[in-house]
Amino acid sequence: MTPGSTNDTDDSIDPVTLEVLRNQLESVAEEMGQTLIRGAYSPNIKERRDCSTALFDAEGRMIAQAEHIPVHLGAMPAAVGAVREHDLNPGDVFVLNDPFTGGTHLPDVTMVSPIAPDGTIVGYAVSRAHHADVGGMTPGSMPAGAQEIYQEGLRLPPTRFVEGGEDREEVRSLVLANVRNPRERRADLRAQQAANERAEERLAALFEEHGRETVLEGFDAVIDYSRERITKEIAALPDGTYEATDFLEGDGVTDEDIEIAVTVTVDGETVHVDFAGTAAQVAGNLNAPVAVATSAVYFVVRCITDPEIPPNHGCYEPVSVHAPEGSLLNPEPPAAVVGGNVETSQRVTDVVFTALAGAAPDRVPAQSQGTMNNLTVGARDGSFAYYETIGGGFGARADRDGMDGVQVGMTNTLNTPVESLETEYPLRVEHYALRDDSGGRGRFRGGLGLERSV
Repeated sequence: MTPGSTNDTDDSIDPVTLEVLRNQLESVAEEMGQTLIRGAYSPNIKERRDCSTALFDAEGRMIAQAEHIPVHLGAMPAAVGAVREHDLNPGDVFVLNDPFTGGTHLPDVTMVSPIAPDGTIVGYAVSRAHHADVGGMTPGSMPAGAQEIYQEGLRLPPTRFVEGGEDREEVRSLVLANVRNPRERRADLRAQQAANERAEERLAALFEEHGRETVLEGFDAVIDYSRERITKEIAALPDGTYEATDFLEGDGVTDEDIEIAVTVTVDGETVHVDFAGTAAQVAGNLNAPVAVATSAVYFVVRCITDPEIPPNHGCYEPVSVHAPEGSLLNPEPPAAVVGGNVETSQRVTDVVFTALAGAAPDRVPAQSQGTMNNLTVGARDGSFAYYETIGGGFGARADRDGMDGVQVGMTNTLNTPVESLETEYPLRVEHYALRDDSGGRGRFRGGLGLERSV
């Protein structure tokens, strides 16, 4: 069987070997994540774990992803697809953050490396990390008043960062010259490279343990496994068309409501999600690339089915997403997008949950805080840039209260420990506590929000 081929009837791998390989491939992605987290300098990565890692096959299909940041679920495949349009060779590393070419928003920097343990490309290692600053008009690269992407920071289409195993120092220097705190950025980029290198080392070990062909056949087998499980879950949902509408309260430029409309069609073993009727792209920075909207949809589908299904290409293949070009959820350049990844994605999650409440009422929570509560503080001289998303209330569930003071929806990060924050930055936390009576009333209350004074 060739790498990347699909064959639903393949039974060359026995169930025991499949289970062993599935867990080992997932562990490759997890080890990549641990390598990145341990090697990073910025608290946003090493403490908050605002990053994701994944393993892809030679055809650009996701094989395994570490359970890190949900908003990266649908975006990583787009990044790999963008990089595969270039002439890749073993030993290369590509870097990108362009939201219109496989990225989400500019602070999320993605590295894609071909995996070639025996000299032939058999897959790709991918790491994505939120860098605390990538230039732009304000420290932290999350400018609230941005109206075009040029104001938000350095924009990188797929760019060869390492060629044949040799760093392209001119590219690295170009990147570091356009960011604040280049020492920290350099270290975080090195950590991403190390994470990708770890993937090739681990895959080489699996080749040695099981044999090259068995591992490559395992790529297809784990995809088939996830596809089979998710289609059974979808088939158990009642067929039908489910609709919902919600609004963003302004875009940072005006206070006018911005409509997000969705129609979800459950048809047998497939789900189609259409955002026709959603507002046109806006002047402010709440536009979200279609990959971000896709990530939100994938997250909701996983929540209302079995979240234990391995997240790979097979898990998402039965789910299709459409957003009209030029809309809030599929903007055209040079739209500002930095807030779309962290704010609009949360509202998309809420809207799709609301629509699917008609299909799976017992699995859909009440709406949560609906924001990532972005906090950015930095110095214009580049000496520091602090970025964090603050937790809040998780919506009430069908049979219990919501959770207090947690990250919800499209983020899955930790908080920055007070000790780390005060050590790394010229800041002091004066108050950090749950906000009393902020969860709302009902048979089951929503989770409490947080107050943090810095």
